[in-house]
Amino acid sequence: MSCELEPLGRYHVLEGPRVKLRASAARALIEMHYGAAGHATVELCKWTREALEGGRSCYKVKFYGAPAGGSHRCVEMCPVGLVCSNRCVYCWRPTEEFDSFLVDDRFYMEPEEIVRGVLEERRRLLSGYWGHPEGRKRIKEALEPTHWAVSLSGEPAMYPKLPELIKLVRSLPGTRSVFLVTNGQHPEMLRRLVEEDALPTQLYLSANAPNRELYYAINVPVYRREDAWERWLESLDIAARAPARTVLRITLIRSLNCAEKYIPEFAEIVARGRPHFVEVKSYMHLGHATFRMRREDMLSHEEVREWARGLLAELGRLGAEFEYMDEDEASRIVVLQNKDRYVDRWIVPPGAAAAGALA
Repeated sequence: MSCELEPLGRYHVLEGPRVKLRASAARALIEMHYGAAGHATVELCKWTREALEGGRSCYKVKFYGAPAGGSHRCVEMCPVGLVCSNRCVYCWRPTEEFDSFLVDDRFYMEPEEIVRGVLEERRRLLSGYWGHPEGRKRIKEALEPTHWAVSLSGEPAMYPKLPELIKLVRSLPGTRSVFLVTNGQHPEMLRRLVEEDALPTQLYLSANAPNRELYYAINVPVYRREDAWERWLESLDIAARAPARTVLRITLIRSLNCAEKYIPEFAEIVARGRPHFVEVKSYMHLGHATFRMRREDMLSHEEVREWARGLLAELGRLGAEFEYMDEDEASRIVVLQNKDRYVDRWIVPPGAAAAGALA
């Protein structure tokens, strides 16, 4: 028996009582080595694959001890793939074609359906590593994830059941950490996460513009465009009070936001947001971003380091006590730590996995 399909955008349909990715979109994602489950997506990122093959893990392990045990134990997923409220110029995904709908809550998958579907798709993506000489040593660990990265290919705050999803993945036996990355266009969802005791272990807010003009040029909001900057500032203020670890992530783009004249404005934003950590990283010339940007828009690691030290000095002049915490040259990223709002950098201390603490 066929079910009538109601189009919701380029990539999504309403099939009976559920939002779903179009079959063509799901096939395209699978061909690009993603997994698709209903309207959710999952991927084995570069660092997950490298860790599976016996290589290094991503900078989050170096900076924070997460994913505990290594990047092969990370579930990188989005509860509503290919749906976003921004069209960020630096994004490596085909954001120009993303959908931006919101429909009634009852049409979305339940968190339990998403977790079950995502884990099944991730298991499929991992299956090829049983034949890899190094991968087969780590695949059993990979099938017992310790970390959920709720980001990937869309804006997770556009999933109306996000608080229930985060509480569910927090409750799973193996989970040691949950990271949520948001563009800040949905402060009402951040408020719900606080009020419903559903905050992740670490909340990331993308902070790529220090003023309204640059915000519209870099993030290109399409959902409630008229007050997008004000909504982002509202999210910043919620993060400043949130009872969870918070990170402002600044992506530097040579032709847009890395001029020295912007550093004082960025420092004002950081001081207002009071994050526990500030990640300063270079734009990377990858994927669909190569159609919008130039290779020269990337900064060298030395330039990122110099810019971060300039931000650190400006924060000091404002009376905000931050320190240079760490860096990762391969990812062209530097992290600053807030001494006034101090938390231990380690979510899982180094060596805990080796000592058997994750068993």
